Amino acid sequence: MSDKKVALIIGAGDATGGAIAKRFAKEGFVAACVRRNADKLAPLIDEIENTGGSALPFGCDARNEEEVQALVEKLESDVGPIEVMVFNIGANVPSSIFDETARKFFKIWEMGCFSGFLTGREVALRMKERGRGTILYTGATASTRGGKGFAAFSGSKHALKALAQSMARELGPLGIHVGHVIVDGAIDTDFIRTNFPERYTLKDQDGILNPDHIAENYWMLHKQPRDAWTFELDLRPWIEKW
Repeated sequence: MSDKKVALIIGAGDATGGAIAKRFAKEGFVAACVRRNADKLAPLIDEIENTGGSALPFGCDARNEEEVQALVEKLESDVGPIEVMVFNIGANVPSSIFDETARKFFKIWEMGCFSGFLTGREVALRMKERGRGTILYTGATASTRGGKGFAAFSGSKHALKALAQSMARELGPLGIHVGHVIVDGAIDTDFIRTNFPERYTLKDQDGILNPDHIAENYWMLHKQPRDAWTFELDLRPWIEKW
């Protein structure tokens, strides 16, 4: 195993997750970028490497215990110690409670919470041996309140926050910083630009979240001294009602 530090990004998508991967790669970490389909990571890996960083793509279904265990073991054995794990899986699929199906409700919970448990547990087992590490979970408005039509999503996000709280209380004394980041507002993505063009116009007023600015906060949380650790951080544009 090399002495390279690894930042494991679960859900390294085209916006927030990708920006977080780039931020940690900028600081000399190997960004281990994870999506279910590794081929979709090619543009992100190229961008990081073209700017002098180091990144590796991995395909993994974070809902599958065996796949998660194999991924963590491979990183620890072949790349380096996982110093940071960021869980950034969403699963925001709105539906009326009258139309919601058991299959979709369960799938959203699996993606939004259960996979956070699997990845967090496997990484924590390694961090415990070293007495250090950072585990950060991405939350949303739905982490604090359930909106109309978002029973499944808010259920998974509430559960993820509770998981993070429990882990923070258990792992903090072991030297592992667990944090929960609530991202409240529209993010500058192709999805928002295409599907909510009026909302996207607020970008000119700093009214939607810049993924790079979100990523900066994740880096800040990782660098915090342990006498002043933050558990929960709220990020929202100045224009956002809350």
